[in-house]
Amino acid sequence: MSTSLFDTIIIGAGAAGLMCAIEAGKRGQRILLLEKAKKPGRKILISGGGRCNFTNLDTRPSAFLSANPHFCKSALARYTPWDFIALMEKYSLSWNEKKLGQLFCDQKAPALVDMLLQECEAAGVQITLNCEINSVEKDNLFKINSSQGLFESRSLVIATGGPSIPRMGATDFGLQIAKQFGLKNINFSAALVPFVFSQKIISNHFKSLAGVSADVEIHCNGASFRENLLFTHKGLSGPAVLQISSYWKKGDTVSVNLLPDTNVFEWLVEQKLQHPNAELKKILSTVIPKRLALFLCEAHFKNKTMNEFTEQNISQLAEQLSHWQLEPTGTEGMKTAEVALGGVSTNELSSKTFESNKVPGLFFIGETVDVTGHLGGYNLQWAWASGWCAGQYV
Repeated sequence: MSTSLFDTIIIGAGAAGLMCAIEAGKRGQRILLLEKAKKPGRKILISGGGRCNFTNLDTRPSAFLSANPHFCKSALARYTPWDFIALMEKYSLSWNEKKLGQLFCDQKAPALVDMLLQECEAAGVQITLNCEINSVEKDNLFKINSSQGLFESRSLVIATGGPSIPRMGATDFGLQIAKQFGLKNINFSAALVPFVFSQKIISNHFKSLAGVSADVEIHCNGASFRENLLFTHKGLSGPAVLQISSYWKKGDTVSVNLLPDTNVFEWLVEQKLQHPNAELKKILSTVIPKRLALFLCEAHFKNKTMNEFTEQNISQLAEQLSHWQLEPTGTEGMKTAEVALGGVSTNELSSKTFESNKVPGLFFIGETVDVTGHLGGYNLQWAWASGWCAGQYV
């Protein structure tokens, strides 16, 4: 079997891999980018429902979870959202801010992938698709035995992401390679993922609420998010739930504030004074979805007229509306998770170069590393930043 020799081989043609290939190619390196799928950038293509939430203007280290919260700082400082926007402007691509700093591409995701592929072509990057990796070895050079042949390189970059959304071919390949070379890692777990509840709770409580959305503030383990919550036939979803799921652990309770802009006790007292003969469900229906108000009155509160509630009743009611305690049985898991927590331990890598401290020439970038962002473009920004940084040093 003939062998092809490259300066750097990058496994994984997602956001991080493409960016790394572009930057390394600009430095005159001979770059091979291997991808097992039929098309590059598959997760980019589904980002933001195809509109591609490509970054967040509020990108900051505190929006990322890692065993080492300082690791991400260097890369995020060296390649910012404005650097990626400048690349888009080079190709006359425009963007808009949806909310909370979330930027979407006006020309949608395929245009961004085309931009990256044009950059790869200009940098002389060779891309090989439908390429399954059979084995990775290293002596003086890295040897990649694949379904498309045997390749060798001085440097190897693992940019295969995490195992979320396995229907798209996602696996824990990156951790397998890390383990093979003796690098420590943190097992992947689902993040940015809907909660599920027991069938009893679904049948008795949430079934009637499927499809209802509410603006809430949700809390768990010291973290809180203000976004929409969505009731589903399995449990809870929506941006607020996806965000807090990254902080939740089995057995934890989440607390939901259904009226985050309101001093609920004072508001209820005022409603009693102004509408003494109105039923509670009617009062609640003015500030939260009607179906949710009816459910709460049937399942948790007594639906009396406001003048029947004592001050103590109102205090208890305000507490429940501000701190609704819910205990999920679990999450929907990797099949619907936007990303995965965990990855190659940051203790094993240089935060400047992303090179392994133990294996010279071996790099890990993107979601394969133990750095996971919040919902809203943060994870793509981490991919751009980590790929760009590694591309300067491979």
